[in-house]
Amino acid sequence: MNKKKKKKAVAGLLVATLVTTIPWTTGFAEGQKWTNVNAYEEQDGSKFNSENYDFVKFSQIGAKLSSIEKQSNRVKVEVRGTSADGNPLYVVTIADPTTQGKFGKIQSLRKQMFKNPGKAQDWITANPDFKVPIMINGSIHGTEFVGSDAVLQLIERFATQNDAETKKILANNILIFNVVQNPDGRVNATRFNGEGIDLNRDFITQSQPETQETVALIKEWNPMVFLDTHGYVKNYAPNRQGLIEPCTPPHNPNYEYDLYNKWAYQQAEAMEANIMADNASFKGDLYKTMQGVYVPQRDDAAGWDDYPPIFTPMYAMYHGAYGHTLEAPTNDWDGVHWQYDAIMGALKFTTENKQAMITDQIEMFKRGISFDHPFHPDDFFPKAYLLPVDEKDPTVTDKAVNHLLKNDIEVEQAAKAFTADGKTYPKGTYIVRMDQAKAGLANTMLWDGEDITNDTPAMYDISAWSLPELWGFEAVPTQTSVDVTSTKVTQVTEQGSVIGKGPFLIPNSSVKAVNLANALLQQGVAVKRDPNGNFYIEAAANEISAVVKASGLKIESTTKVPADAVALSSLKVAILKDGGMGKQQSHSGTKLALKRLGFDVTEVTPVEVVEKGLNRFDVFVYSGTESLISTNLSEANKEFGFQNASQLDLFKANVNAFINKGGKYIAVGAGASRATKTLGLTDDTINTGGSNSNGIVKVDYEGTGVTAGYAQDDLGFVYRPVWYTGTDNDKVVANLANSKDFFIAGHWAGNAAAKGQAVIVKEQTKDVTLIGLEAGFRDHTDYLFRLLSNAIFEK
Repeated sequence: MNKKKKKKAVAGLLVATLVTTIPWTTGFAEGQKWTNVNAYEEQDGSKFNSENYDFVKFSQIGAKLSSIEKQSNRVKVEVRGTSADGNPLYVVTIADPTTQGKFGKIQSLRKQMFKNPGKAQDWITANPDFKVPIMINGSIHGTEFVGSDAVLQLIERFATQNDAETKKILANNILIFNVVQNPDGRVNATRFNGEGIDLNRDFITQSQPETQETVALIKEWNPMVFLDTHGYVKNYAPNRQGLIEPCTPPHNPNYEYDLYNKWAYQQAEAMEANIMADNASFKGDLYKTMQGVYVPQRDDAAGWDDYPPIFTPMYAMYHGAYGHTLEAPTNDWDGVHWQYDAIMGALKFTTENKQAMITDQIEMFKRGISFDHPFHPDDFFPKAYLLPVDEKDPTVTDKAVNHLLKNDIEVEQAAKAFTADGKTYPKGTYIVRMDQAKAGLANTMLWDGEDITNDTPAMYDISAWSLPELWGFEAVPTQTSVDVTSTKVTQVTEQGSVIGKGPFLIPNSSVKAVNLANALLQQGVAVKRDPNGNFYIEAAANEISAVVKASGLKIESTTKVPADAVALSSLKVAILKDGGMGKQQSHSGTKLALKRLGFDVTEVTPVEVVEKGLNRFDVFVYSGTESLISTNLSEANKEFGFQNASQLDLFKANVNAFINKGGKYIAVGAGASRATKTLGLTDDTINTGGSNSNGIVKVDYEGTGVTAGYAQDDLGFVYRPVWYTGTDNDKVVANLANSKDFFIAGHWAGNAAAKGQAVIVKEQTKDVTLIGLEAGFRDHTDYLFRLLSNAIFEK
């Protein structure tokens, strides 16, 4: 399931591709072979699910879709890219045959909603035979097999059946099926994709190809309804089986929630009614005795929120969709049947209410364009955000602007210098005006966030995600009108340059800057680094020109290389691999951060460290759950950790031998910090906050060495917060700010105990660094990635 209560291009591939058997994933070719939870797809089972059934194997789906397409003139089957592991992403569009050739026109008409929403509403009133797009997302979590199986049954029905209900639905709707949103997870029987990322946490970052494909589909169609299939929820309320959103509070204030809830709640009850009307068709006793479905908004007060835009339906809501998570009760054919009935209930409801529903969807866009938000405080939305650009290193702002554009957010660029709120901004400053259709999405990405600790007893996942604060670019909100000639931005292209004859300075300014230094090292170019983290290159301009141009940075000559700059070498970094404890790969975000910084990264399992040691590496990073070195694991988790208690002693011995021979050990986050204590590598007291506490914090960094490039009164991010006391034997290089307002945004009850405490420490007697901040969280905290590179390079 996508949350827990209380804790709580390849598009143009030939059709022949669809009938090609998908090769087995190659991730098991080397290293430890996990077969219990990360099952090869033909093994059917997963110890994380109590029920198993003969679900449709991913290798069969392409041929099945091709066969259906040949039988029907209503169906269009496409491969819209590939997953992290290279598996095809199938999209099936079904519509009345007379509609098929008009998809482009229909999409153009929908885009008019963002320009002339009033006229669009009038057109809908005058043309009652219009079609509305409905998007159904299949199994974003790989082990939740029932969603895609229900999608396949629905595709077959709407492709081939001619009953009155089928024809009526097709006369009013266009159905877009994202058949298997996570093929890697379905193949491997994992919740996450081939990169170890939970895709249903990736919709603010959009780091993965599968997420990017879904975002592109949502942007292309702007579906009126978005249904996301999941499992498994049962007994959340007496005799209520499964779950259908809408959610409990807190609701993100960037929604036009009144317009959403007006229809989403009724649609949820319509889905429930359709399930219950078919009650006699279910086989299991759980279903025969159920009296309804758990609808969080109706049946609970807190614990199943729709606050962060990281979840698929919540993200779709910012595009005007009535988004629902559908959680089936069981992993069996009854669960498939539940999903099928729920989706049919939604389609029937939409068909009966489409005109009023789409009128209100357009009203959301109208409010944005009119800058008229009747249920928000007058100053909640700024008039605009101003994004000034660093001329030498524009890469962070460039990334942000392209991200906004990919999300259908309008961006302009100032044609000359201008003044706002008494400050002068240079020519080239980007402007995100908030009188636009998708103002809510723009604001949720660009605002600082808020502290909601006192608003709800608990949050399941992140409660703060500010792109400016966590990606490291400036976005200045203004409540005044920005009066400057500007041009519309469609895409930002980067090209770096080399200026002068050298030596050249690469500032320690961004992920791209560190990646450039690593790229040059790997090409055999000599690189030095000073205590402030800046890099120096004593090479001819033509020797480095190509790689610098690709980086997007402007590299200039400097007068001389500082005497205290130290020569670097290309380092081999190992990261401890979590194969899937608790259904997630807890190291995957940090792994991706290290790769984006340009390091040579190898994943090593706990057993591999026991059997092979770490001598072939320079750096060992532990970023993940402390359970990776536990000797008391559940049957479902055991394969990912130690197979017997004696292996912990061998692990300790090999890690200590590595450190004693000059190896560097870095722990990131609460779990790794607790593990470091278990390994005897620190005598600090490891203090942790609640498991669902997270947010953006103020941090005072020392500013050199491990924290080079960061300052006093700076920012960090915590998730299951950790801080250190008893640090007499350490060098403390960063503290949480010693002020009452050190916690800026998110949810963290009892945070006062952490105020002013150490959050990054370096052991004095051995090369061991503890980073309490989530420096590589889900490939999202770009601004903090350089803490990892600093720690790696620092002698």
